[in-house]
Amino acid sequence: MNQNQAAILAPYATHPSQTRGRLVPEAECTMRTPHQRDRDRIIHSVAFRRLEYKTQVFVNHEGDHYRTRLTHSLEVAQLARGIARCLNINEDLAEALALAHDLGHPPFGHAGEDGLHEAMEGFGGFDHNAQTIRIVTHLENRYANFDGLNLTWETLEGIAKHNGPLTGFAGAKPLPRAMLAYAEQQDLELSTHASIEAQVAAIADDIAYNNHDIDDGLRAGFFTLADLEELPLLGDIIAEVRAQHPMLSSHRQGHEIIRRLINRMVADVLTHTRQRIVQFHIASADDVRGLGQQLVQFSGDMELAHRSIKSFLFKYMYRHFKVNRMTSKARRVVKELFVFFLAEPQCLPNVWYAQTDGACTQRTAEVIADFIAGMTDRFALDEHARIFDVRERS
Repeated sequence: MNQNQAAILAPYATHPSQTRGRLVPEAECTMRTPHQRDRDRIIHSVAFRRLEYKTQVFVNHEGDHYRTRLTHSLEVAQLARGIARCLNINEDLAEALALAHDLGHPPFGHAGEDGLHEAMEGFGGFDHNAQTIRIVTHLENRYANFDGLNLTWETLEGIAKHNGPLTGFAGAKPLPRAMLAYAEQQDLELSTHASIEAQVAAIADDIAYNNHDIDDGLRAGFFTLADLEELPLLGDIIAEVRAQHPMLSSHRQGHEIIRRLINRMVADVLTHTRQRIVQFHIASADDVRGLGQQLVQFSGDMELAHRSIKSFLFKYMYRHFKVNRMTSKARRVVKELFVFFLAEPQCLPNVWYAQTDGACTQRTAEVIADFIAGMTDRFALDEHARIFDVRERS
């Protein structure tokens, strides 16, 4: 986004010229806006590259064509950028948040996160969103003048709150350790909703997640197009595609159905969000944050269709016996690595061992969580084999 493009942003967009800046002051780039620079720093981070070998649903070695955390993040970024452009808001910020939103995921997807959270139960637990904050504010070590990526306030706020406020409402959970630690350094206003760009990135995540998991589930043979016919919206799209392309192979029918589903979900978000902008008289970025609810939403009918798809995928894909087996293995690998290193931190690589302060302490547990969360699937499997298989070389 150049300065001319920034000048025509909607009044409720996050304007680059009005950024609240960075924790460590820097001279801004003469060629890029602050949020373009954030996006570029995220893309060049080690954590972003590792996403190529981190599980979405299928562990990396199970097939070359299934989504990984990296390809998922790219699909989310494409959708977020497109929605942001149509709403005339800050595309660069929406894209940066989409690219960063999964940086904190440990290996093996949600199974790995569950395992690490269980292992960390006595030490404050584990949360992938808080881990993303820890990565971009502390663990990345590329730059001479600061730890982390020194991202703008708007990008950090969006990472922390893209799914909604973290404090200030009934039933709010205690802040995860990493989020609490950073909140002591910088106020991200955790009791309010995030920018419209962060909300766009969040709903783009939902759209991408459902649609590519349908694609991957069909590819894996967990269900068929016939199984999807009873779902609202999807059944209509399937009938439409078959009527228009009766001779098309089921493989290509599947792709055409998913393409149309994505288009309809995006169109629905745009239409409904524009209506809500008018309904609530949204005239500034502060109006978005102070609304008290998410501004960017599906319509009621699309939300029902969205939930029905999620329920279907939960039953037929995420709880398929093959996925259950890998989930069980993944949880076990993560927990066994954690327990081993907690008892014997001297077996950690030197750079990590130097940060510990003895067996079974809070500090050591946090260091081990950082180490494991940064692993790719294949590194975690290799590390587990090196430690627990006596035939493997250390």
